[in-house]
Parts: sequence; structure tokens; C-alpha cells
Amino acid sequence: MKIACLGGGGWYFTRPIADFALCEDLHGSEIVLYDIDAERAGLVAKMGRRLSKKAGAGLRFKTAKSLAEAVDGSDFVLCSIGGAGASGSSGYYESPVHLGDKLISTRYGVPQVVGDTCGPAAMMAAFRSVPIYLEICRQIERRAPKAILLNHANPMAVLCRAVAKYSDVSCTIGICHGVQGGIRHAAAILDIPANELETVWIGTNHYYWFTRMRHQAADVMPEFWKRVRKQKPAAAHQMSAALSQVYGNWIVYPEDDHVIEFYPYLNQGSDPTNLPFGMSEHGFGKRLQPLYAGEETLEEIRQRDQAASRQEMLKAYGRQLNAVQLPQNATDPISGEGTARLISDMATGRRNVHICNVPNQGAVTNLPQEAVLELEAVTDSAGVRPVCAGDAPPVLEALLRKRITWQELVADAAAQGDRKLALQAMQVDEAAIPPKESEKMLGELMKNSKGMLPTFEKRRKSKR
Repeated sequence: MKIACLGGGGWYFTRPIADFALCEDLHGSEIVLYDIDAERAGLVAKMGRRLSKKAGAGLRFKTAKSLAEAVDGSDFVLCSIGGAGASGSSGYYESPVHLGDKLISTRYGVPQVVGDTCGPAAMMAAFRSVPIYLEICRQIERRAPKAILLNHANPMAVLCRAVAKYSDVSCTIGICHGVQGGIRHAAAILDIPANELETVWIGTNHYYWFTRMRHQAADVMPEFWKRVRKQKPAAAHQMSAALSQVYGNWIVYPEDDHVIEFYPYLNQGSDPTNLPFGMSEHGFGKRLQPLYAGEETLEEIRQRDQAASRQEMLKAYGRQLNAVQLPQNATDPISGEGTARLISDMATGRRNVHICNVPNQGAVTNLPQEAVLELEAVTDSAGVRPVCAGDAPPVLEALLRKRITWQELVADAAAQGDRKLALQAMQVDEAAIPPKESEKMLGELMKNSKGMLPTFEKRRKSKR
């Protein structure tokens, strides 16, 4: 089979490619890497050939010169495109445009820790990325109409919803590892193997809660709550632990860095260098303090990025890739994203259970059918079908409906280039600020993404 890897020069592909080499069902497949940075894609292809040879997998690696070439005749299209353009920093999260989004939102009293799932920075990421994804879909429709699209990029739910609503791609699946991490975290608290813990959760990407835990036919939720009330939560999980007590359902995501952005009232308008729940004392807090403290301006970030030595960056990246080794086993649906196994199961029609971001289709009975939720799903030759999770409890339903509405508005605004819908999304978001301030912030954010918002620019020109 042919697997196209878009954004194929990115570090993300190191683990899927290693897993491809270990998955016998995929041996002999053609892996085509496409990236706007062709040299980085070439380095990843070189790594892939080395791992394939070591595993005796017979994988055939090539780099494509165009999106059309990469997609043509593909069985699966695996996409990890950040929508921030080429950068000397070589990474989306350190790119000037994304850091610029976070700096601008911070000036308006909305500090963002990660900024890829909700809030102003995530909205702008969607505005830049959705047109790219829809172009990918057009190429799939023309050149690989039976291909299944697997998306790894954020904002996950918005991108998957936009593809479902504005394209004819037959099957789109979002893949992430947040739930897997949450299962492993809960299993560790209970002192049981993660693959033995049976869980039900309800929510959308990075924003979900466990509603059931069972082990060997026994309900272990009471024991879980007993233990967490006695234990001091880990430094990176203090906020989630506190909020979970309020909701009566445990927040799945194992660290607070993503979660806090769904609750901006905890840091909105406060000192961004002194985040609540001890977040300034561990990893992401320390990483972001210089940014939030204003020690570097947006212009300085851009200049630093432009001054970065490309050759040195490529050499360093090559060394990192050369250090990647074959793992002992391919990741599975609990130890990680399990992308190779997911592809293998769909390619062979093998029925199996995976964790996927897919349209609800009634799995959570009191949430919209079309909403993209992160659920257990059963594979077969047609793709995946979500497993029924029942009703969301009232408090979770209320929180999730608001989040789903935001996702829908952002997807529509991105696809249509509609500034009014963008402002509506900003008012629905948990990070909402007064409308006039929102308009000013949106203007600055769009200026920061100048030349990267084709749908908005096309709509503006059509009105002249």
C-alpha cells in the first residue's frame, strides 16, 4: 500500500515510521514524505530507510516534490501540518507566527500556555491551517478518492470538523495520545496495569472526563476517588485534580498545561509570570515566563528566527534523527497513538478498538451528531465506528456544548473567511473579552498572520 506523510519533515513522524517498520502488515509499503522543507523530509526519509533495513521491513521511502504527487494513489494520508509556514526554528510551537499569537493575546489579558486547542492562538492556527487541509482534501478527492485521512495536527477537532463539513473525503480520523496518557495515569493511581483498566470517558480533544472505571468486572471508581483524595497530586496535575473534585468526574488529560486554557478565569488578567496551582514552578511555566514577561518582542522573535543558521539547524536535526532507534515494540492503543496498528487494522478489515477523534454519530447521546469527539472506536475495512458512551452528565454536557459551538464557528469562519463568525467564536470562547477589545485583538492577530489567511484575504478583496 501507499502511505503519504504530509508535513513529513517533522519530528512527529519518527515514531509512526518506526512503528511501520515493526508492523508486518505494512512491510513492503511505499512511504512518501512531503514537506514544504524538502531537505528535512529527505532527512526523515533517510532515517526511515535505516530503520526499515534494521527491521527487514522492505519499506520503500521517497520524497515528493508536490502535494499532488504525494497524495496520488495513496491508501492512507497521514497529516501533521502546523500551518505556520517555514521557520528557522524548525518547529510550529516555536515559530514566530504562533509565538506572536500568544504574545498578542497575552497583551489583552488572555495568557495562553500551549495555544493549540482553544483560545485566540488556536483559532488563528485553524484559520491558517483549514485552507491547507481543504486543499489536501481536494487532492485526495481527485487522486485518491478511497484514501483515509488521518490527522495529527491541532486544533484537532476544528480541523477534523472542517474536513467533514467542507470536503468529500470519505473518512477522516484524528489521532492523539491524551486519553492514553490519562488511562496510564489513572491505572498508576490504582496500582493496576493500564491495559487492564476499563474506562469510559466523554469529551472532545484535550477536554474530557472519565465517567466509568472498571477492573476485572468490578467498579473501581470509588477506590480511585478514595486514593486521589488521600494523595497529593503531582505538580503538573494540581489544577485538574481540584477541578475534578468539583465536577465529580475525573479530568482525563494528565497535565494542566492544556487544561488551564479551557479555564482562563484562573489566569486571565493576572500576572502571567505567576500562574496558579504552582504552574510557574514546573516545566511549561518556566518555559513561558520569558515570553510572558515581555523579555522578547514579536519583532525580536522574528529577527531571531530569520537569523537562525539553516545549515546548523539541518545538521542538528540530522544528528537527532540518526539517534532514533527501533523500539522493542510498536505502540498500541494504550501505550501511544498506535498509528501503525490503526492503519493495519483498517487495511486488513480487522475488527479492533482504538482511541480516535471522529464524528459523534450518537455515541454520546445528548451531544450533537456531527461534533468531533475523542472516543473509543471499532475498526473495519470502512474505517472506524464510535462506541456508545451514553449520556454526558449535565455539567459536562453544558461545558462541551459550548466548546463544540466554538469549534463549529471557527471551522466555518476559517473555511468561509468570515470575520463576523470569527468574532462570534471569540465571544463564545471561555477566553472571551469585551467585543470592542475582541475586534482590536482580532485585527492584530490577523496582521500577525498576514499572507497566511487566504480565505479571509479572498473575501476581503471580493467586497472591494
